[in-house]
Amino acid sequence: MKDSLFTGVQVNYYFICPTKLWFFSRGISLEESSELVELGKLLHELKYGRMEKDVKLERIAFDFIKKGNIIEIHEIKKTTKMKNADYWQVVYYLYYLKKLGINTIGFIHYPKKLKVERIELTPELEEKIVKILGDINKIASSENPPKPVKKPYCRKCAYYELCWS
Repeated sequence: MKDSLFTGVQVNYYFICPTKLWFFSRGISLEESSELVELGKLLHELKYGRMEKDVKLERIAFDFIKKGNIIEIHEIKKTTKMKNADYWQVVYYLYYLKKLGINTIGFIHYPKKLKVERIELTPELEEKIVKILGDINKIASSENPPKPVKKPYCRKCAYYELCWS
């Protein structure tokens, strides 16, 4: 699979749960019916209503962008519980855009904590994201889903019944 065929959600799920990544990569998307996802969308709308939102470019989508001397991409997250997954999702966006010849910086907003994290793509991060994309490709193209591993947040996951019933 080429790098451009991945989505930010896949990178995010790679860090949260490989089983969830596998299902999502197979077109099984259960998040639309999740109350937690709806709450996140509402927070996004209320807090950042003026911004150019849900900007899509091929298979990736940013919560919003700011145009200036340098383009800024912004992601809004409800909590910091999945901070590592959020971080790598933005790193992937920066990597993807760089491959298109667009140098940007990224920001993750955690409005409930009044926190904003700035991310810049470095050669080290680029090297790591390439390896991560290789791992995602292995998981996504596998014949069977990885065996689920029980984590504290499983009960709130939209895929819970698929994994544990």
